[in-house]
Amino acid sequence: VTELDLLLRRQRTVREARLLHAAKRAGVPAPTVYLVDVDNATIVMDYVEGGTLKELIKSGRLPGEELRKRLYEVGKSIGRLHRMGVIHGDLTTSNMILSRGKIFFIDFGLGDFSRSVEDRGVDLHLMKRALESTHYDVFEEAFGIILQGYRSSFSGADAVIEKMWEIERRGRYSER
Repeated sequence: VTELDLLLRRQRTVREARLLHAAKRAGVPAPTVYLVDVDNATIVMDYVEGGTLKELIKSGRLPGEELRKRLYEVGKSIGRLHRMGVIHGDLTTSNMILSRGKIFFIDFGLGDFSRSVEDRGVDLHLMKRALESTHYDVFEEAFGIILQGYRSSFSGADAVIEKMWEIERRGRYSER
């Protein structure tokens, strides 16, 4: 293993542990970090027992009203992350687990700290794309509810949502 590789793994490990800690401080359910072993690029954290939101939506195990409540909670949590300057980097329903009555956010490995509207917009755009491709049957209502929750917890939401649509238009233009 090269020195550069070791350095990058150490930096990513420390960043992910810091992001998990910041998420919890923001009031977002996330695994508790117990130990960060920088030399071995390892984080010892809670194991979050439960089903992913992806599995729960696909299987239909969450009744409509319960699902709407959970999606609103997801939006509120994303808003709380963004308010704290946390960019998750991989907002998919596979990285959200229903456990102990709450939606836990996991896998901050692609995340970063940023307060830029662009970075927040990209984060939200990735969530939208993930929902569109994985849950196309419930996408429109689901994403609308997530945005309601997002707006309820983050005063800068409208600027970020506008940026998300701008990012989408850029993407459509470049796909032609």
